[in-house]
Amino acid sequence: MICAAVAYAPVVAKLASDWWNLSDYSHGLICVPLAVGIAIARRRELSETRRAPHGAGFAGAVFSLILLGVGTLGAELFLTRVSLIAFAASAVVFLFGWRHLRVLIFPFALVALSLPIPAIVMTRVTLPLQFAASATAATTLRAFHVAVLREGNVLVLANATLQVAEACSGVRSMMSLVVIGLIVARYLETRQAARVAIVLAAVPLTVAINALRVTATAAATQYYGVAAAEGAAHEALGLVLFLVSALLLTACARAVAAVRTREPLPSAY
Repeated sequence: MICAAVAYAPVVAKLASDWWNLSDYSHGLICVPLAVGIAIARRRELSETRRAPHGAGFAGAVFSLILLGVGTLGAELFLTRVSLIAFAASAVVFLFGWRHLRVLIFPFALVALSLPIPAIVMTRVTLPLQFAASATAATTLRAFHVAVLREGNVLVLANATLQVAEACSGVRSMMSLVVIGLIVARYLETRQAARVAIVLAAVPLTVAINALRVTATAAATQYYGVAAAEGAAHEALGLVLFLVSALLLTACARAVAAVRTREPLPSAY
């Protein structure tokens, strides 16, 4: 275990640095302490769970170390980080058994969602989101008789030109909202299908809210100038709309839970 800790120390250090420096993954600074807190809160359940060490954990640990070597040699950070999660899960299985891993699966999922996505995947995700936000904004603005010309992810207004950059694609909000959805689903639902539906609802909700943010920014720019699309006003709008999306996701989860409680009463005949 000491050798594994030494081997993974650079991975953990780089991961913590990315959480601190990359705004798209700053939710990792919340997810990891939260995951640790949940694991500690379940210590009684873990102590009452019968230990049944399994050899599959050793095989998983060996495979994780191989994955670490491949990722290190290929300078592929994502592989080394996946290896870290896989090694920790394998260690739990090897030392305690599958039941203990089942108790800890939610904390592991929180940490896994905080891993930075590979750049090649991020590029394929952000570009369609940029186009979707700019197209929706242009259509909405025209519906309100605002003159706008759209060229790809660029909106040309009468007094300014706005670009829906990668930072405005909504990926950061989507990652954070998926984490919120996971937490809400875990504590408001018991049905697995309903939990999955709540988490997946974060994706279209993020797309819709981000399109609204781009539209509001363009409209504000049209009437109040470029200053409306920059600085504190722009950041405040993004924060307010993210809070709105989080509230909407929670409301969606409560609605799903309410449907479960409205089951028809059995017939008397």
